Amino acid sequence: MQEQIENNFTYHAPTKEQISKYNELREEAKNLAYLLDNTCPGSREKSVAMTKLEEAVMWANASIARN
Repeated sequence: MQEQIENNFTYHAPTKEQISKYNELREEAKNLAYLLDNTCPGSREKSVAMTKLEEAVMWANASIARN
């Protein structure tokens, strides 16, 4: 567990390859965000969907950085 804690709470400088992956993820998530915004009526559910999309990108980025 200590190794995982060290890894999870350490800054990981991005490589060029990782930056490319981050940008691709963000671009695709942005496309989905626009689709959600244009398709879903303004509601709590839409807000939750947008938040979860942001969370998904955050966790995907963490996956790239940590592994």
